[in-house]
Parts: sequence; C-alpha cells; structure tokens
Amino acid sequence: MSPQIEIQLIAVVVAVACALPGVFLVLRRMAMLSDAISHAILLGIVLAFFITQDLSSPFLVLAATLTGVLTVTMVEMLNRTRLVKEDTAIGLVFPLLFSIGVILIARYAGKVHLDTDAVLLGELAFAPFDRLVLFGVDIGPKALYVMGGILALNLLFIVLFFKELKLATFDAQLAASLGFAPGVIHYSLMTLVSVTAVGAFEAVGSILVVALVIGPPATAYLLVDSVLGMLLLSSGVGLLAAISGYWSAHLFDVSIAGSMATMVGIIFFLTLLLAPQRGLIALARRRKKQQIDFSLEMLLVHLLNHEGMPEEEQECRIAHLPDHLHWEGQLIERVIKKGEREKLLQRAGAFLKLTEKGRKKAESSLTR
Repeated sequence: MSPQIEIQLIAVVVAVACALPGVFLVLRRMAMLSDAISHAILLGIVLAFFITQDLSSPFLVLAATLTGVLTVTMVEMLNRTRLVKEDTAIGLVFPLLFSIGVILIARYAGKVHLDTDAVLLGELAFAPFDRLVLFGVDIGPKALYVMGGILALNLLFIVLFFKELKLATFDAQLAASLGFAPGVIHYSLMTLVSVTAVGAFEAVGSILVVALVIGPPATAYLLVDSVLGMLLLSSGVGLLAAISGYWSAHLFDVSIAGSMATMVGIIFFLTLLLAPQRGLIALARRRKKQQIDFSLEMLLVHLLNHEGMPEEEQECRIAHLPDHLHWEGQLIERVIKKGEREKLLQRAGAFLKLTEKGRKKAESSLTR
C-alpha cells in the first residue's frame, strides 16, 4: 500500500472516530469540553513520559486519558459551586493543565521528539513511517491500527448504549428516574472522548482533534433531525474533509492536518449558508415570506374594517395605504400582488376590494 493511501486511510479513520462521540458533545452543548480535553491531555503525556522515558509506552495513553477525565471532573466541580459558569470553568482548567505540560516540555524534554509544534498541529505525513511489526512482518502504520481500534470502541459503545445515550443527552432526569445512571453514561462518554483525543493526538495534533470532533457533528446538526442521521452524516462529513483536506495539502504543498481543519470549516460555513431548512439563505427567505404573509393578513383586516363604511373610499385607496399602514411602496405592491394571486383581493381602479375568500380569511383572523 502506498504512503499516500495510508495517509488518507489514517485521516478518514481519525475523522470518523472523532465525529462519533462529537455528535453527543454537540447535542449536550458541551463542544468546548473537547477543546479542553484535547489540550489538557498533554500534561498526562508529559508526566507519563517522565516516568517511562518511552514515547511509545501505553502508559502515555493511559495517563493522558486519565488527565482528560480529570479535566472534565475539575470543570464540573467548579461549575457545581455556582460561582463560575461552565464556559468559565473550561477557560480556567484547561489553560492551567496545558500550560503546565508546555512548561514541563520546554524545561525537561527539550531533547526528545515532544515539541509544542507537533503537539498543536501534529504531522499526518509522518504517520506511515511509524510501522507496526508483528513477528518480523510489517503490517502497516501503527496509527491506522490505533485509531481503527478506537473507532471500533466508539462504534461498540454507541451501538450498545444508543438508547441510554439518547435519553441521557436529551433528558438526564428522566434517564435517572428510569434507572439509566446518566452520570455513568456521561463519564463513559467523556472517557471515550479522552481516548479518541489521545489516539488522534500524535497524528493530527490537538487543534485538528477539536476541528474533527466538533465540525462534522455541527454540520450534520444543520441538515438532519435524528441522532442516527447525525451520526451517519457527521461520519460522511469527516470522511469528505479528510480526503479533500489531504488533496488540498498535496496541491498547495501545505500541512495535511491544517488543510483538513480548513476543509471542515469550509464545509460547515457552506452548510450554514445553504442548508435547505436551517441555512442562512433559507432563514432569510422564510422571514421574508412570513413578513409578506403577515402584512397581507393586516391588509385584509384593514379592508374589512372599512368595508361599507363612509370612509371606505379614503381608507381603501391604494395611494393612501403607505401613510396609513406605514409601509414602503415596494412592500405594498408585493402584498397586493400576493393577495391577487391567492384571489383574496382585487383592484377596482385606484381602490382595493375584498373577494369573498379574502373576507372569510379576514374574519377568521379577527376571531383567532
């Protein structure tokens, strides 16, 4: 298998593994916890390295995972004091743990391959050079097997506890009353996020971990309503960002991890703009339509109120409406045309008249 294909496979596996737990973080409005975890685990990696003096030791993964869980616990303990809110607690805890890790690297680990640039950005291009050899046989990049195992673990957890995860995400109190132990589910999910962040850390760095955990689920959230749909779509978005990011980096000769993070951002903002139901363009169109619909209803009521009255000739004159209703001329013209299309009113020279259908609609509006 060529290094190009291996890098893309690792990128796809990392992206999907990060997106799956990220769906529940986004739904729980805890997206920034992934940022805190992905940075704070550095301290666990550094401390474990000082003990083992081996960058490939599994104790680094264990220590980093425990640090991630410690981060979540410290954030929640601060939040429960009610003296600081959750976002403030995150802003206090993770810079503290991360900065201690950075200081320890700079002070005591300057001669080993554990520099801050690699920590922040990672280097996916180097992943194929770290091979997994069993019984003298090279079976592929180690990162592919590590992240493949983490992806399988995430999938297994979500499949086995899908119902419990959904219930604890949307109504933790109901989950507790039904005996589902939402606290255990919560910390299990946070442990999975920590393990995923640790696994992806070396390949893509802490910044891209955050992008892949949050970006694809946030994109899927704009397009679908079901949790299952979000899981599938966020995996697809992660795959698309991984492949397009790799080829963008290849084309412009830039960082692969940085290109993947950029593609995640581009896909999200395009979706934010163009999503059929929740996109900004769709939202603007819906608001415009609601304004026209509401204005037409007001006009029908206005015409009904003055129908058959002595002032009807004055109040129902088209030229009088801008002053009386305080509408712009273009808005009045659009409202009248919509009323004519729906056969709710009709022009009678310089005046407007209700049709029978328009009269019933105006009466219905008054009695609602």
